Amino acid sequence: MRERDMTRRRVLGIGGALGLMTATGLSASAALARRPSFTGAELRSAVPLPPPFQVPLPIPSVLAPVSASGGADRYAITQREASAEILPGVRTPLWTYDGTFPGPTIESRRGRPVTVTHRNELPVPTVVHLHGGRTPAASDGYPTDLLLPDGRQETAMHMGHGMHDPRAVVTTLTRDYTFPLDQRPTLLWYHDHRMDFTAPAIWRGLAGLHIVRDDAEDGLGLPAGPRELPLMIADRAFAADGSLAYPALRDRPGVTDPYLGGVLGDVILVNGAPWPEHEADAARYRLRVLNASNARHYELEAVTDDGRRLDLVQVGADQGLLAAPVTHRVLPIAPAERYDVIVDFSGVAIGSRVRVVNRLGSGRTRDVMAFRIARAAADGSRVPRTLSADLPAWRRSDAVRVREFAFRTGRMNGGHGWLIGGLPFDPGRSDVTVGLGEVEVWRLVADVHHPVHLHLVGFRVLSRSGRPPLPHDAGLKDTVSLRPGESVEIITRFDGYRGRYLFHCHNAEHEDMGMMANLEII
Repeated sequence: MRERDMTRRRVLGIGGALGLMTATGLSASAALARRPSFTGAELRSAVPLPPPFQVPLPIPSVLAPVSASGGADRYAITQREASAEILPGVRTPLWTYDGTFPGPTIESRRGRPVTVTHRNELPVPTVVHLHGGRTPAASDGYPTDLLLPDGRQETAMHMGHGMHDPRAVVTTLTRDYTFPLDQRPTLLWYHDHRMDFTAPAIWRGLAGLHIVRDDAEDGLGLPAGPRELPLMIADRAFAADGSLAYPALRDRPGVTDPYLGGVLGDVILVNGAPWPEHEADAARYRLRVLNASNARHYELEAVTDDGRRLDLVQVGADQGLLAAPVTHRVLPIAPAERYDVIVDFSGVAIGSRVRVVNRLGSGRTRDVMAFRIARAAADGSRVPRTLSADLPAWRRSDAVRVREFAFRTGRMNGGHGWLIGGLPFDPGRSDVTVGLGEVEVWRLVADVHHPVHLHLVGFRVLSRSGRPPLPHDAGLKDTVSLRPGESVEIITRFDGYRGRYLFHCHNAEHEDMGMMANLEII
């Protein structure tokens, strides 16, 4: 057996809250971690907002393939401007996938490749990333691999911060993204990933769902059909003319000073509808929950009219099914995280309501959505004690090295930035090089809240500030929420494909202002 290289990468310039943690140990880290789970400032809408629970919950349409031959499926999506009535009686211009927000859902089978041809009819370059996908580098959506609108002369040679990327692959009008989908069944999502402009693009509507299924999961007996609901939760704010308000800078990427920590909206949307209500049977439901907000964190709970909290039985995480169910009363969810949960409405009185609320919200942002229990119904679903036996069993002793990264605020280009290891993102710089198939442990350290996402691979959470993982850390994840002053250890195997990938904070404003790094798999 070859010699293990257990070197540790030195953290560069940990300051502020992290300096306090270094000086006083884990007790300071724990104290900082008890702060409320939010980062950013809230935009206030300039139009009257509707009361909650008046709009039906929309279910995004499922996209039909344009061809399904040779063991693969091909889809076509047009990125275009559209308008929609998000708030009742108000038209809102959007950037969309196929004219809807969220974009159409793609449903696929494990191991059956999918190719999506994207056509860009928007006024800006775009990049598509399938978040959570085990994807070859050429289709992963590297931020400088631009898809230009027809007639645009812009290239990847001049990025928002004046950066040059000789490896960028730029196409005009259309681009094929191929996803082998050789991965566990789960809920993925696709969104724009253009360098320096991810946050405003997602805010304007460029996000959609992609569900991977397989026969083993289908055979478990979990709620299905109309009792399986995808729920894309996102906050937004509206200007006086009905457009989406966003505090973008005029002369460079980023946002105005009050919102440097992240942009929060005062309207909670679920599947593009404000505080919707869904008519439900008195039965079990499977809720496929995605936090697609730019920066807002949630602590979700389901509360009946008489104040009783229902169990949230988690059966899956970012990267698919857990080994066994985990029961929560409150479920924290950071930007880009996904949770697969079962809620049982069979004990709820017919005609009453179950509200999904955000314990971190206040005023209008405390409500998320509601279920109106409309009727008694037969229910043949179940929640098995064993869900999956194919989770990886990586051990610390398998790791060939341990790395440490500080996620913290700093200065870049003469202004505010968000840095990894003391450095802002540069597509021309190699940050981390890993051999294909190697197992590593990463220790991630935060100053404020940072949801950290690794492209290509899933990982397991080993510890939080030297303590065991939290109950919601179960399973295989691709995004982990770091709390203020916290250190989190994760373990993964870098397998799948060689090439250039990323890891970054998924607070989209942090990401646009430098908090990304390159991951080269060789």
